[in-house]
Amino acid sequence: MRRVLAIRDARIFLAGWTLSVFGDWAMFIVLGVWAKDLTDSNSAAGLVFFALAAPSLFSPLAGVVVDRLSRKRVMIWTYSAEAVVVLSLLFVHDRGDIWLLYAVTVFYGTAGLLAGSARSALMTVICPRELLGEANGMFQTVREGLRLVAPLVGAGIYAATGGGAVAVLDSASFVAVVIAVVFLRTPEPRFERDEHHFVAEVLAGARHIVRTPALKKIVFTCGVCLLVVGFSETVIFAVLDQGLHRPTSFFGVLSSLQGAGAIAGGVTAARILRRLGDAKLVGLGMALFALGDLTFVSASLPLILVGIAVAGAGIAWLIVGFGTAIQLRSPDRLQGRVFSAADAIISTPQTVSIALGAALIAAVDYRALVVVEAAVTMLCAFYLVTRRIETVVTARSPFSPSPIPPQPSALPAPDPPETATTAAPAPGRAASDRR
Repeated sequence: MRRVLAIRDARIFLAGWTLSVFGDWAMFIVLGVWAKDLTDSNSAAGLVFFALAAPSLFSPLAGVVVDRLSRKRVMIWTYSAEAVVVLSLLFVHDRGDIWLLYAVTVFYGTAGLLAGSARSALMTVICPRELLGEANGMFQTVREGLRLVAPLVGAGIYAATGGGAVAVLDSASFVAVVIAVVFLRTPEPRFERDEHHFVAEVLAGARHIVRTPALKKIVFTCGVCLLVVGFSETVIFAVLDQGLHRPTSFFGVLSSLQGAGAIAGGVTAARILRRLGDAKLVGLGMALFALGDLTFVSASLPLILVGIAVAGAGIAWLIVGFGTAIQLRSPDRLQGRVFSAADAIISTPQTVSIALGAALIAAVDYRALVVVEAAVTMLCAFYLVTRRIETVVTARSPFSPSPIPPQPSALPAPDPPETATTAAPAPGRAASDRR
């Protein structure tokens, strides 16, 4: 991590982004709890996460914007808009205002598409190629480390003064990241448009994924996995209510423990990535998540606490491996569109599974949903861990400043020439981490 922090713009962006993520974590916990308290419905709480994920269906359009415009400007305008719109939550007071909470959440998800795609693309310019895995691991560690504190702070503020105060905190955090982006000095590359038709331009990222065998395996396997992982967004409230007999505010405690596990995952992700490659890191992350999630069938608080920490470590490995695979296996000019296409491929099934979970939770025992989720996730993990996937060369980009000489890497190798992965160096909801 010291090598990444030696880069000025990486330090500045990390500082601003850290404050923004703190606000995000505080707000995310409140959105679900707020919906539950307004409606007394597990399904209504789960639909908050559906509203957050639904805009991902239009993710490819966000990729076109990011690849056409300055990534820094996209982030400045996006975060500025979020700083204003999130304050609309000050007008949510009772059950009749639930539509406004959902509307703000949809906007939150839409803005996250642009911000996440732009951030991923900009990181390939700020950091040299051989440090992208380490940078992703560091950002993921910080992001998940904040989960130890921010959800508890958000839940505490919500319990004491209501959701409006958390909205003000979140708005201020967006201002912080805007200031950080303004002070970035790294020059951005300019790309000529190779596609002359809008549809071809939108689909360029998806075509690159399909034509890159290794990336195709990773992205589509994650899509299958997330076809059931979305159940967790609703199941967690049933676990609290029916399994542990705890109030919804206890969600903050579970979220913090998941963050503790994710810290361990983020710290170790880069090392495993160098040794085993991106595909196996993603697969092992899925396996850990499945094992941790399976503890939800129990009514034992200690077992569930351990399980959610294990799941957190798995999520961190999955996110770091997935994000780094996209950055290293895509040319610079397609960074935004490949990220957005991959986001659409994994977020569409996740959105479906969140909606399905919210519908099934009223008719099916939540433990049955947990078993199905764990079984499918473990099968996806087995597939990726047992595949032979080439490693990629980590040559430096001419736009990537580095205070140290490039070093050899054991990261995954380039696919065949037609994939364009060697044409230029290429570097988070989240799948699910969009910001």
